[in-house]
Formats: sequence, C-alpha cells, structure tokens
Amino acid sequence: MKKYYKYICLGFLAISSLSCKKYLDITPDNLGTLDYAFRNRNEAENYLYSCYAYMQRMTDVASNPGFTTSGELIYSNDLDNYLGFNRSGFNMLRGTQTSNDPSLNAWDGSNGSYSMFRSIRICNIMLENIDKPIDLSASEKKRWIAETKFLKAYYHYTLFRMYGPIPLIKDNLAITSTTDEVRVKRSTVDESVNYIVSLLDEAIPDLPAVISNQALELGRVTNLIALAVKAEVLTTAASPLFNGNPDYAGLIDKDGKALFPAAFDPSKWQKAAEAAKAAIVASEAQGVRLYTYSAPATIGKLSDSLKKELDIQNSVTEKWELNPEIIWASNPAFGYQGYSTPRLTPKSAISSFSNPSTFSAPISTQELFYTVNGVPINEDKDWDYAGRNTLKTGDGASRYYIKEGYETIKGHFARESRFYADLAFDGGIWFGNGRINQDDAKNPLYSVQARGSEGLAGPKDRIRLNITGYWPKKLVNYLSIYDDGFQPADFRLPLIRLAGLYLLYAETLNEANGPTAEAFNYIDKVRTRAGLQGVQAAWAAHSRNPGKYSSKEGLRQIIHQERRIELCFEAQSGWDLRRWKELQSVLSTPMQGWNIYDTEAINYYRPTTQFIPVFGLKDYLWPIRSYDLVVNPNLVQNPYW
Repeated sequence: MKKYYKYICLGFLAISSLSCKKYLDITPDNLGTLDYAFRNRNEAENYLYSCYAYMQRMTDVASNPGFTTSGELIYSNDLDNYLGFNRSGFNMLRGTQTSNDPSLNAWDGSNGSYSMFRSIRICNIMLENIDKPIDLSASEKKRWIAETKFLKAYYHYTLFRMYGPIPLIKDNLAITSTTDEVRVKRSTVDESVNYIVSLLDEAIPDLPAVISNQALELGRVTNLIALAVKAEVLTTAASPLFNGNPDYAGLIDKDGKALFPAAFDPSKWQKAAEAAKAAIVASEAQGVRLYTYSAPATIGKLSDSLKKELDIQNSVTEKWELNPEIIWASNPAFGYQGYSTPRLTPKSAISSFSNPSTFSAPISTQELFYTVNGVPINEDKDWDYAGRNTLKTGDGASRYYIKEGYETIKGHFARESRFYADLAFDGGIWFGNGRINQDDAKNPLYSVQARGSEGLAGPKDRIRLNITGYWPKKLVNYLSIYDDGFQPADFRLPLIRLAGLYLLYAETLNEANGPTAEAFNYIDKVRTRAGLQGVQAAWAAHSRNPGKYSSKEGLRQIIHQERRIELCFEAQSGWDLRRWKELQSVLSTPMQGWNIYDTEAINYYRPTTQFIPVFGLKDYLWPIRSYDLVVNPNLVQNPYW
C-alpha cells in the first residue's frame, strides 16, 4: 500500500492518504510546509489529491441533502446513532433545523457535513503554487490546473444550491488582511452562477475526455463531467427557486443590493438547454450510452421481466468501469447496501450491523411509479386506483415479480419495470443474494417476508426494523450476499448518468420552447429502456387526461415525475424538488408505511403514519449559522430564518 501524504498549511490538517489503486481513499496523515508540498511533481500531485478529499466525503449519501431530505426514504427516530449512521440529514424532515445549529452545515463543516470554504481554500493554494515544481510537465500542469478549477467550481456550486447567494472566494486572503477584508459579503445569484460557470469553462478544454489509466485515476475529473455539471448549474439557475423567485425579492445585503434577480429570465432556460445538449453530444461521442444488462453464462435463461429489471437496477449498481452510462460516480464504494436490503435468510435476520435493513421508502414513494401502461397510477383509466390497497394473491403471470400464492395488495401488480427494480416489498421477488437462477426448483428466488416479527424481513426489535415495509432495492447489487456475514459486490453510486442528462435536456427544452419533438425524443429514450411506450402514445391510450403532454405545463409535470422515477434513491430528487419549488408540496402529507408489526395481510396493509414532515418556505435554503452572522456583520441571513 503506497501512502501519499497531503500537505495543508495555514493551520489546518492535511486531508488524505492514497492507495495505489484507489487514489481517493483518503485519511488524515500529517502536516508540511508549502515549500515542501510543492518541491517536486510527486509532492504537488499529493496536494492535488487533497483538493479532491472533500469531494469524496461530500458524496456520502448520509451527508447529501438530495438523498436525506427528498422524502423518498425515511429513517426510524428510535435508532439514534446505534448503528453508526449519522441520521441528522433524515431528521431534518422532523423539524430539527435551526439557525443556531444547522444540520448538514456545509458552510462551517459540522453536523454531518464538511466545510466547502475550507476545500475552496485548498484549491486556491494549489493554484497559487502550481508553478513551483520544476519537474512538472506543461501538459500535466494544464490538466492539474483544470482539475483544481473544476473542484473549486463544484465546491462553490454545492454552497450555492444550499444557501443561494454566497461569498465568492476567488483568491485566498493574505495573512495580513484587515478585519474589513476578512468580512466578506455575499455575491448575488447571477454573480455566483457566472463565476461558477466561468471556472468550468476555463477547466473544460484542458481536461481529458476519458480516463485512460482507470486503475490509478478513475474518479479524477474529465471534460464530460465538467460539461454535465455546467448543464446542471445552469439548469439550477434557470429554475423557479433562483429565477425571479418572489419569495426572495426582499433579500438585500447591508449595502441595499438585491441578492436575487427580481424578474424571471426565460433566456436562462435556453442557455441551460444548449449546455445540456453539448454535454450529451460530447458524452455520446466517447461511447457513453444507456446501460443494458448482458447476463453471464452463470445466470442461464432469464425472463424478459427480470432482464428488464436488471437493465434498470444495474444501470446504477454495475461497476463504473463496466457501465457505459455513468458519466460521474461517487468514490469510494456505496456503503449502505445492508441498510437497503431486506433480511432474506435466518442468518441475516440475526445481524443488526451488516444487514440493519433500515432505509425505508414511504408509501408515497411507491405510489410515484407508473402503472405498466406508463402513466401515473391515479391517471390510468385501466388500473384500479381506488382499490389499490385491497388484497390480491400472486399468480403465475406475475411470478417473477410477486411470490405465487402469496397475499399482498393490488397496488403491487401491473406496475412498470422500474417499480420492481427499485423497490422490495412484502411478497416481492428478490433476484440475487446468491440465487440467480430463476428456474432452479431446489433454490427458488427469494421472496420478501415482511409481516410482523415472524417474517424474516419484519421487525425484530426497535433497532433492526424497516418502518414502512419498503426497501430501496435499487441500491443493492444483485450479486451481493447477506447471510452468514456480508459479501458485498461493490459499486459507486452515480452522480451523473446519461439517463438523467437526457431528462435534464428534455426539461430545459420544454421550459425554453414548450413541447417539441426533440423533447419527446429524449424522454422516450429513457422510457424505452424501461419497457414503456413513448409519452404521447402512453397518454393518448391510457390516461384520463390524454392531451396532458401537449402543453408546457402538462409536459413539465410529466418530465418532473419521470426524473423522480428514473433517478429515485440516487440523491437527485431532493435537489430537483428544491429548485422546482415542489418539495414543500411533496412534504405536506404524512410519511406513511404499513402496519409492520401485524402478521395478517388484512391488518398489515393498513397505512400507518410514521411522522408528519416539517418543511416550510424557509427550508428551501439553509440558514447561515447565527454565530457566523455575529463574527461577520457583512453577512445577511437567508429569508424567514
């Protein structure tokens, strides 16, 4: 194991150490001087890796508001930190956020998050000293500068989408700076976005399109990543939260300058559409494409329904280097497969640590997914929405989705493939956990037994429980085994994949120009992979509102739901719902699950409220900690805090 040492000056610790095969596997090591840190190429490269350090930490979903505050998953309030899981992000939905002690505080680096300003300072130090190593080649120097500028842009972007207008740390302050110079002010929304985009534009030409040495460098930034992030930044800036939002019209700084744009600017959507298209064209030119599963010989015959599930599930859980759809993924490997897996065997049922099984999807997440006809369950004229919670027994036609002869509810039948790929539920079939031959009569595929304490997946105590009866199956590799111990098949959770970029482009096209053939084309690419008809055909044939897609407003609703389904559990929806100003509506209803302690189906399938979310208008932006406002009187607090 080759160790790399990170050198951080000006009084803060170095960030990381490096394995020769996993350069972002980072732990603190030691201190050094700037002269030592940049004395030669090798030491400077070590410092570059320290610029990446907080990128690694911030991709932990427990620290990501897009994951914990989306309403897609909830977490038991009884678990505390018994399992070593920081649930402060999940608890924000219970009203724990305060301006005195903010949760997931990325401004200061506390309560489950990390300081983005510290990360920006490290990047600035890298840029200030990049000329010092005398043995650094010109080509490497250009690439490293570009990587550092990207990281600096991304750290600013992280702050922007949490706090809105932010101070822009273009250069580090000198140690001799006066008190007035240290008391930085917040820039406007447009100034913040323009600076972030300018850094990305500077970085893109000097970044490689692909990583050629994946064993050593997979995870380092490419220009495909930078192009996709640019599209995401511009889309965020064009969205209702930041583009002429009347709720923030009164936010001004101490000099009376308005920090939010007063009027909606439609041209921002056009700029976002152009950036998204550029990212798609560049990605496809490098062979990026939608993932489809190719079964190894050990799988044997695979039904069309299970093949479609694996197309969807493995678009997330396939190894990055083997997955042509992933543009950018987190590092290190996703560490919460055991939280996402129902207990399927007697041995796994006694393990509360490797298989705690505690990530719980509320009923509202289940009901988000379409019917088999590709329209919302409350719109499908051929689907029994009113009777969705009545009992029905699994039959031969649905045997690859629901255990034959098992009593469950009608709402689990005749749903789209993404429903079965993304969610595990009582009576649902689990392809995996060591059983991957659908026709092996001696070892049939597992089914989830969730009812009461007698069910293997049911509650065993107040620690080992899923509080709703739904698990995020999508976050588990089908080759992972939970039985006598844990044998994980590791994967990296995608940060950006092509399906999401397609839907982002469709959204920006619709907002800029209304429904167009090109917008439908890119939505339908994603739907086709999921086994669904195109939007126009599906709505015309099956929806009670067959013309919904023909207006900008109607297609907007369709695209928003399509993104929430396709990217469910991928730490995307929480950000989308914020920028759309829809999160307050989504969290206006109780978080419900089934009556998990009852063993009889007739009693189990009764919606039970776990808690009522607390989310108001003020919660769209994070509060700046009250102490920071005292230390720096030039800062102003976000509205309603």
